[in-house]
Amino acid sequence: MAWQARAHTDPREIDAATWNALLAASPQPTPFMRHEWLSALHEQGCATADTGWAPLFLAVDKGQGIEGVCALYLKSHSYGEYVFDWAWADAHERAGLRYYPKLLCASPFTPVPGARLLALNDEARQALLSAIVQWGMETNCSSAHLLFPNEPDEAALRAAGWLMRQGVQFHWTNRHADQASALPYASFEDFTASLHRDKRKKIQQERRRVREAGVTVRVLEGPQIGAADWDFFYRCYEGTYRAHGNPPYLSREFFRQVGQTMGEHWLMFIAEQGGEPVAASLIGLDRPQGVAYGRYWGAVLHIPCLHFELCYYAPLAWCIEQGLQRFEGGAQGEHKMARGLMPVTTWSAHWLRDARFADAVERYLARESAGIDAYVDELNDRAPFKRGDLD
Repeated sequence: MAWQARAHTDPREIDAATWNALLAASPQPTPFMRHEWLSALHEQGCATADTGWAPLFLAVDKGQGIEGVCALYLKSHSYGEYVFDWAWADAHERAGLRYYPKLLCASPFTPVPGARLLALNDEARQALLSAIVQWGMETNCSSAHLLFPNEPDEAALRAAGWLMRQGVQFHWTNRHADQASALPYASFEDFTASLHRDKRKKIQQERRRVREAGVTVRVLEGPQIGAADWDFFYRCYEGTYRAHGNPPYLSREFFRQVGQTMGEHWLMFIAEQGGEPVAASLIGLDRPQGVAYGRYWGAVLHIPCLHFELCYYAPLAWCIEQGLQRFEGGAQGEHKMARGLMPVTTWSAHWLRDARFADAVERYLARESAGIDAYVDELNDRAPFKRGDLD
């Protein structure tokens, strides 16, 4: 029987248990592709047609039940993606062609690599990709894009002829300097002992400045995070965006909902001075996968080095204590290397309807890829670890 594809304009039209089961069966599942996360984005007005994220969630089957799903959006802009295609949009406009709307398969506002084509097998993955292209043709979209895929999705995209684009993030791995034994770090001090002396001293100085400012840090996991904690965190989160002249992507009601429906996936660090909260960071958490994800931060009072403490040092110390294997620091930021986070290649995939633009973009990506390879080599040459501590 031939594959059937259906588009849904509301994620709630697809059964949550079916969606999450397909995610759980996929390599590299993340909390940010769970049905609860995507539904909250829709229900609270964060990712809807009104904000330029019109849902067109796809489900494919062959008459025996759903075998593949993906979060697909019809986009009228390129905000909140973390893979920048503004130059492509400008080139289309200068040529007298529309770039928007375009199709996007991604977790909105979330540059976390992981499963995107939630499928039982490679055949179902290819069926999803065929449906995305077909939908792009039928809706007269200029292009389709899939961001931060896992390895099976990347292989399917290459096989389908999509153009591949490299990116770089910075991740920390919980492994001892002794590569032969691959032992995890015994403590935060064990971790810093693996760094070059100047990097280790810098971290010690920054943590000491925070302590000398009279700051203490509370760590709250899951149900320990109360309504007042969420309120304070949101005040900090919103302030970070406002300070840069932008409204926040996510609302307080969104965090209220995911705090209730995905409570086990949150870790909050709250800094206090004199008994009063002054800053907060929110970390995504997947204990079964052994991964934590740096996500959001903000402060109501400027205290030197507090950002590093709440966003890197305290979370890394917690990961070591709890035995987690990886901490993903999010998009961009070479400064993360000084804190022991190393460059990791990420990918995005692109289908362009116009053959002329597809050819031009393919040539551009070949040049860009060579530059990124050289950039990553240069970063690895500047690794903060002692000689012999990395492969």
